[in-house]
Amino acid sequence: MRLLFVHDRFGAFGGAEVNVMLTATELRRRGHTVGLIHGPSTGKDEPAWRHLFIDRFSLETDDVCAVTKQAIATTAPDAIFIHNLANLEAISALAASGIPVVRMVHDHNLYCMRGYKYHYFSRKICTRPTSLYCVFSCGASLARNPAPGLPVRWVSYADKRREIELNRQFERMIVATGYMRDELLRNGFSSDRIELHAPVPDPGTAVGRSSFDARNRIVYAGQLVRGKGVDILLESLALVETPFECVILGDGNHRTYCERLSRKLGLANRVHFAGYVSRENVAEAYREASLAVLSSVWPEPFGAVGLEAMRHGLPVVAFDAGGIREWLVDGVTGYLAPWMDRVRFAAGVDKLLGDKTLARELGEQGRQRADQRFSFETYILGLEDMFARVSSARAETALP
Repeated sequence: MRLLFVHDRFGAFGGAEVNVMLTATELRRRGHTVGLIHGPSTGKDEPAWRHLFIDRFSLETDDVCAVTKQAIATTAPDAIFIHNLANLEAISALAASGIPVVRMVHDHNLYCMRGYKYHYFSRKICTRPTSLYCVFSCGASLARNPAPGLPVRWVSYADKRREIELNRQFERMIVATGYMRDELLRNGFSSDRIELHAPVPDPGTAVGRSSFDARNRIVYAGQLVRGKGVDILLESLALVETPFECVILGDGNHRTYCERLSRKLGLANRVHFAGYVSRENVAEAYREASLAVLSSVWPEPFGAVGLEAMRHGLPVVAFDAGGIREWLVDGVTGYLAPWMDRVRFAAGVDKLLGDKTLARELGEQGRQRADQRFSFETYILGLEDMFARVSSARAETALP
């Protein structure tokens, strides 16, 4: 089968990019042809992306519609597989192509003007659909601008509504959790076009079990942006009574603030900010750890990094936000603290660090649960079956 991937970045960056790379690599290994329409380069791991995607088409052009049509004409795909994409010209061209389109919903950008589904000042999780409330009460028309220039940018409510309407035309919307399915339903998507296929990590990247040694190493792996709650993690760790060391793997615009906070809380000698590291180095850190933490206070669509830690036999401590509860079972595979409850979070860390037998038991239960319920093989087979179904259905409707 010929598949045309579409993503708003080119190269490694976060969880969505890991999923694009793993999925395309495995589908190509199984004999499928993969091409790519992409946005700006990230500057990370680009040679691997160029090697994987022989046919590549950049949206960094004045004529996005022409490039999109050229990509379709060149690759002649049986299906189009969109990951993150907000360019209305490209989305419109893809929707009108006559090719079945499938969208993997990695985050909240599709139906949230801010992109993270929680209020900036209170950090309370939003449970509303996209509406004029977002403009007049949430003030979401003004958002942070990560690009050079002004610190804020304008977000069009009309464009967001149009984006949602175009996505409703796609044959399938793929989500990782029931929580994300409910968010799509809240925003008017048809239930018969939503399928659940969790983008789980490749088990081949998880080698060996964790050491649970006397250093009591805690690992955080992920972006350092405000929604990931690393500041709340640090405030929680300041309450932990058991000696520990924590390594924070990742980078982002919240790093400087968190480094200052770590010093202020007296954690500078126990918390190390390692910056961005390769997936291999993350796996090595897990093998030397006693537990993993996931401190997101935004509603995580899935939280695959926690599942990756579980594959190493590590128990996980996390806040109950979004879809995390669908793979982290409190008291069985780790501890799920109430949202923003620093005391309960610290108590979970203390309990696991102080009882290595319990930590190993919960870690092994997590490993078994990850292998049984979140299989990479099952994920890929589910995608192949779904692509075959939507392609066949479109072919049948095209018959005279």
